[in-house]
Amino acid sequence: MFSAHGPDDVDRFFRGITEYAFHARLGVADAPLVDYVALLLVRFLRHDATPAGTVAPRVADVAHLMARAAGRTAAEEAREEFRHVGDITLFWSGLYPEALVRRDRGMPLTTYRDAGRRAYRLAATLEPADAADERELFERLSEEYDLCVEGLAEVRRIWGED
Repeated sequence: MFSAHGPDDVDRFFRGITEYAFHARLGVADAPLVDYVALLLVRFLRHDATPAGTVAPRVADVAHLMARAAGRTAAEEAREEFRHVGDITLFWSGLYPEALVRRDRGMPLTTYRDAGRRAYRLAATLEPADAADERELFERLSEEYDLCVEGLAEVRRIWGED
């Protein structure tokens, strides 16, 4: 049985199950993409640093965040806000889709996924010219969004296994 003694242990645990889910169960060998998703998971699951809060966002919340990001004049601020929207929608769509459905009765999950894909794509376009690796990563997050959702769902399944 796993017993965490400190924050690094918890980080290693979640990174490990994320890598296992993507590599072994889904056959995804894109290390930067898997690392990003693992770090997103660790970041969101830390009680003191959960950027999404403890409540699933409504479509209106996501639309508001997208509009706020689009209205930023500084590219760095807009990029970070678009990344945040991508991260929020990925986290909730992958790990807790039922919470999104409950919050927005009748709203299809594709609405969240489309917003997340678009947010990562916009974040990629705002990366500076000297940040090619980050730009490519955000492009892949946009293109492989559904795969990342599937990977996080697999993480949740592994998490629940005895």
